[in-house]
Amino acid sequence: MASPEHPGSPGCMGPITQCTARTQQEAPATGPDLLRPGPDGHLDTHSGLSSNSSMTTRELQQYWQNEKCRWKHVKLLFEIASARIEERRVSKFVVYQIIVIQTGSFDNNKAVLERRYSDFAKLQKALLKTFREEIEDVEFPRKYLTGNFAEEMICERRRALQEYLGLLYAIRCVRRSREFLDFLTRPELREAFGCLRAGQYPRALELLLRVLPLQEKLTAHCPAAAVPALCAVLLCHRDLDRPAEAFAAGEKALQRLQAREGHRYYAPLLDAMVRLAYALGKDFVSLQERLEESQLRRPTPRGITLKELTVREYLY
Repeated sequence: MASPEHPGSPGCMGPITQCTARTQQEAPATGPDLLRPGPDGHLDTHSGLSSNSSMTTRELQQYWQNEKCRWKHVKLLFEIASARIEERRVSKFVVYQIIVIQTGSFDNNKAVLERRYSDFAKLQKALLKTFREEIEDVEFPRKYLTGNFAEEMICERRRALQEYLGLLYAIRCVRRSREFLDFLTRPELREAFGCLRAGQYPRALELLLRVLPLQEKLTAHCPAAAVPALCAVLLCHRDLDRPAEAFAAGEKALQRLQAREGHRYYAPLLDAMVRLAYALGKDFVSLQERLEESQLRRPTPRGITLKELTVREYLY
């Protein structure tokens, strides 16, 4: 089931702009430079604010100033720590363990993921379609007809793939691209949302809590990008009868949405938060007022629930 809108999982202002700067220095994005995932989890450029926003020019300026202050400079380091040979009934391949950490401070949320050489090859092919000029100096480790499982070859390729990831991340438009983000997070997110749809909430929660820190680091310039995953965490906790944890996840998601009433998650998330606040004995009146004001400005024929919206993510 496809999503009815181009989401802010989270109309577009246009394609992702190409860039020529090849540096690891991260510059804060302005409104139109924000990226947000589409119904399949991809990212699109969008300012994120409602076209019907009632903000004055001065309030808008203040809003964007606050947003820019909230964006944090994030620099990541990629290490391929190990590799192992895995044999299946009809295939044999090498699995590389990638560790992603944030530099400049102690990172207790390092990400650990595994990818095959074929996954790297798919990434390279996808990037060449959009960023051929930008990555023309980035060498991709080629595949050999023989000797791919020799220990020396595996060690050499492990070092080459680590360097490859570092060089890609140094290119601003590449590290912000949907292709790069998909390579690092999509397999885990697809499995997590599949578990959510199947009602396997503990497994979905385990996967989400593993991949969310990495997704947040990769999309630090676009806080709303992590909203669908945070809403999935809310739903898992809620359906496991953990309303306090669910409410905490919802608060994080609302913080990332800020004043973006046009975001498709805004009203469903507020509705879920009103119910959770009421169940927990918290202040639900202010949340209810925000929801009613939003619905007055952007009336909809039928309110979709947060769960109905969230389970549509990462179908493919």
